[in-house]
Amino acid sequence: MMALLGALLTQLLHGALLLAAAPLLLGLTRTAKARLMGRRGPPLLQPWRDALRLLRKRPILAEHASVATRAAPYLALSATLLAGLLVPGFAQGMILAPFADLLLIAGLLGLARAALVLAGLDAGTAFGGLGAGRETAFAAFAEPALLVSVLVLALLAGSANLDAIAALFREGGQGLRVSLLFAALALCAVALAENARVPVDNPATHLELTMVHEAMLLEASGRHLALWEAQAALKLAVWLALLAAVFLPFGMAPAGAGPLSWLIGAALWGAKLAGLAFALAAFESAIAKMRVFRVPEFLGAALLLALLAAALLFVSTGLA
Repeated sequence: MMALLGALLTQLLHGALLLAAAPLLLGLTRTAKARLMGRRGPPLLQPWRDALRLLRKRPILAEHASVATRAAPYLALSATLLAGLLVPGFAQGMILAPFADLLLIAGLLGLARAALVLAGLDAGTAFGGLGAGRETAFAAFAEPALLVSVLVLALLAGSANLDAIAALFREGGQGLRVSLLFAALALCAVALAENARVPVDNPATHLELTMVHEAMLLEASGRHLALWEAQAALKLAVWLALLAAVFLPFGMAPAGAGPLSWLIGAALWGAKLAGLAFALAAFESAIAKMRVFRVPEFLGAALLLALLAAALLFVSTGLA
């Protein structure tokens, strides 16, 4: 009974920390990127202020918008939040850990993407359709790379459960592998595409011919826009937490640990997410956005890296 209560408590704490950290990570990325470019940048809490301001405003809907426009932001935010609850954070053995399958997490993130695409199409504008078409085209290249990377991790750990993968990698039983490096690079490329970051997309741009994610949100306003912005920030936090759980699993409190281990794990988890957010800002500051027609080549390279990781793993373990 005490173990079940501890698992429930860690799950609730993880959800609260994830919701609180998502806007802060987005604000940290924007501020760090501005400082690296020699600008002052927005305050760290600006995403929180924007969300609170937008939540007080009523959304203005397009003339021919259906119920899909009203339901899509809630569906996308709920699916992303559920995916985030499945990703282990400061502790392992949370109450949803048995359901933390990487394929399920990928499916929930795909559901959120589908809701965003549907909202972009439902408005009936040219820019919404343009962004939706580009988003689905990029997903057609990103998802195979993600699935092959999941295959590599599942073969290494003997399970697709993210909590089990994090536990195995935390113990260091697999050691350093070239296949794991290739899978990490592939997942990083997919994360950039999924979060509409440079070089795939620029979240700060509003140039009509280059927009992808922002083009689908041009008709959103008020609390609907606040929900979409919250979903984007939460998705970024989920991807950073996923990368940290797989490739930086040190410091996580083991299942059944006490409050002291939770506190240490939460501090290290926050430091890892902040470090990854700063690394993202530095990466975006060092490169430029690529042309839209070059994005399939970028994601194709990610798929090639994932396939090389799987091939090397099969050869090194004799699974072939």
